Amino acid sequence: MENRITKLFGIQYPIVQAGMVWASGWRLASAVSNAGGLGIIGAGSMYPEVLREHILKCQKATDRPFGVNIPMLYPDIDKLMEIIVALGVKIVFTSAGNPKTWTSYLKEKGITVVHVVSSVKFAQKAQEAGVDAIVAEGFEAGGHNGRDETTTMTLIPAVKEKISIPLIAAGGIATGAAMLAAMVLGADGVQVGSRFVASEEASSHPSFKQKVVEAGEGDTQLTLKELAPVRLLKNKFYQDIQQLYAKGPSVEELKTLLGRARAKKGMFEGDMEEGELEIGQVAALIHNIKPAARIVEDMMTEFTSAKKKVPML
Repeated sequence: MENRITKLFGIQYPIVQAGMVWASGWRLASAVSNAGGLGIIGAGSMYPEVLREHILKCQKATDRPFGVNIPMLYPDIDKLMEIIVALGVKIVFTSAGNPKTWTSYLKEKGITVVHVVSSVKFAQKAQEAGVDAIVAEGFEAGGHNGRDETTTMTLIPAVKEKISIPLIAAGGIATGAAMLAAMVLGADGVQVGSRFVASEEASSHPSFKQKVVEAGEGDTQLTLKELAPVRLLKNKFYQDIQQLYAKGPSVEELKTLLGRARAKKGMFEGDMEEGELEIGQVAALIHNIKPAARIVEDMMTEFTSAKKKVPML
């Protein structure tokens, strides 16, 4: 399958694995890349030397393209960028910040730059900053999210109207049928997060993976909008947030409850009660844990099957 995204990244299928914190290490990234998609190392939960280790291991595990996702709020982002350039990483996804800050620097180094947005306004700003492609992420997505709560089905065609560079859809995509729907709406490819959390190679804790598989409709909620909107599985920590909201908390009180390393405690260390469990609404459609290569294969099989059915609708 060849289109603007496969050509841009030099990959077989227009499937990008999201750079999720505590889940997207070198094992997952290399497995997705080897299967024909674009694997991404999620640097948001890594110290600089840890990122270096993951890049080097990924380079040994695959000879296919892979990238690194860097949240632009990361405190030592300059160190991460130095490592990426020094080790010859060719694709960088930036998120949670102003794309103007690093895009020119990266492109001068010959790096393909993609920026993640949640609105038409930020998509336009990213294009103006010179990025090579955009990920438009809808309200359904897990983890940190947009404040406007625009769903993927609305966001993708709205962004498509305003930009000319390649567009990748994200949020609520875990099947080949959803991939087809996103591409009919104007996307050139898809970014998949939650489905890859429930993969054998994801570095997230086995207990978290099992929680994702067990999740049903309505088991996630977007919350903490006063700090940074985040979609979480409903557990004890989530209920503690709701109890605090009932009292009309200040931002400082919310920060105190959140504390430090709450996401690591849940998704990486396996504390299913007190940890922050970031996952998308589409968890309700994820019923098993399987190898990343099988996920890619199944998505493409479903995509082809769904495409054949469309003329009959």
